[in-house]
Amino acid sequence: MKERCAWAAAEPNIAYHDTEWGVTVHDDRVLFEFLILEGAQAGLSWTTILKKRAAYRKAFAGFDPRKVARFDEARIAALLENPGIVRNRLKVRAAVENARAFLAVQKEFGSFDRYIWSFTGGKPLQNRRGSMKEVPARTAESDAMSKDLRKRGFRFVGSTICYAFMQATGMVNDHVITCFRHRELA
Repeated sequence: MKERCAWAAAEPNIAYHDTEWGVTVHDDRVLFEFLILEGAQAGLSWTTILKKRAAYRKAFAGFDPRKVARFDEARIAALLENPGIVRNRLKVRAAVENARAFLAVQKEFGSFDRYIWSFTGGKPLQNRRGSMKEVPARTAESDAMSKDLRKRGFRFVGSTICYAFMQATGMVNDHVITCFRHRELA
C-alpha cells in the first residue's frame, strides 16, 4: 500500500494526487485551467471541483484563454444556468476577466509560464513537510503573486488561492515526506 498525503484518501482525489498534484506545469493552457479551477474552488472543497472538471472543460472552451476572453453576456448567462459548474456570478465573470488579463500577461512576457514561474525563481520550491498540518495556507511567494495578479486585473487570486495554484502546478512540492510522490517530484 502506497503512503499518500492525508487528503488523498478517496477518489477522485487519489487519482489527482497520484498523477497531477505537484507535477511541474509549463503549458499556458494548463496553467490557465488551474487558475480558473482554483478560483472556482474558493469556499468549496477541491473534491467538488474535481468532480466538475470535465464540465468546466466543456463550458470554458477547453480552457482556451483566447476563446474565454471573448465570452459575451449571453455566454456568461448560459454558464450561470449550467449545473455542471459552480454557478457563482462573481466566479464566472472573474474567469472571463482573468482570461483577458491572462492574454495581456502573455503579450507582455511572451508566455504566462515565464511570468508565473518568476515567483519561485523559475524552479519548484522543495518543501519537507512532516504532516499536512505543517503546510501553510499562504507564503511570501503566494502573497507576492496575489498582489501582482490583482494589480494586473485578475480576480479570485487571493494569496491562499495562489498557494493552492502553486501546489497544483508543481511550483512547490508540498507532498509530505512520507508520501511516495514527494520523492518522485523532488
